[in-house]
Amino acid sequence: MAKRRKPKYKIGDTVVITIYGTVGRVTDVKWLDGKYVYEVNKSDGLFLESALQMLSEYEGTVVEQEQIDIEYKFFFGDLVQVSGYGADLFKVVGFRTEIWRYKEDAWEDVIYELSRVSDGEWLEAGEEELTLVADAESADTFIQKLGLLYLVNKQDQAVKNTNLKNLIRKAEFEEIERKKEKKELIDNLLDIFNDYRILYELFHDQEYYQVMRVILRKLESLVNNDGKSPV
Repeated sequence: MAKRRKPKYKIGDTVVITIYGTVGRVTDVKWLDGKYVYEVNKSDGLFLESALQMLSEYEGTVVEQEQIDIEYKFFFGDLVQVSGYGADLFKVVGFRTEIWRYKEDAWEDVIYELSRVSDGEWLEAGEEELTLVADAESADTFIQKLGLLYLVNKQDQAVKNTNLKNLIRKAEFEEIERKKEKKELIDNLLDIFNDYRILYELFHDQEYYQVMRVILRKLESLVNNDGKSPV
């Protein structure tokens, strides 16, 4: 069995990817289908030896490769609120960086992909639109507590609604009873008035007349002032 030869490049070597003219560092070496293949700058792609050359030996034009360091404010599983969506809660399910380069300007935009907790609706938002509510480790616990609080508040509201209905029923009952008592009082006063009217017509006694006037004032008070005595 033939002895496997040593790889041409080793981890840490600075090489040029000749097809692109870009410079990178070898970060892994693999033996695949009888050939060595190389990982450069921890990228997903693998390169054959023929596609690489030591930087010190390369005679072509090297393309300057920009190093961009992006600090992400939010990560997978974080619970956030989004500007314009009120108290709705969203979970971070993905994020990406869009790099913009122009002749006289340059910037990077971090776009977060979100899923609304209540119904799973998908949304994209910029970093400046997001507010952290709970990190990924405590997000599920926060949602559970929020759900329990919602149930408690819902039960409290149900109790309040029941108490309010009971108060309304009580007030309606008292109003009916008050009207009933008022009607009975008016009927009794009318009966008394008619009795004194007959006595006055028979005897023309001024005391009977005065009693009739008092009864009339009381009836007027009941009709016009809801049972309150006139001032």
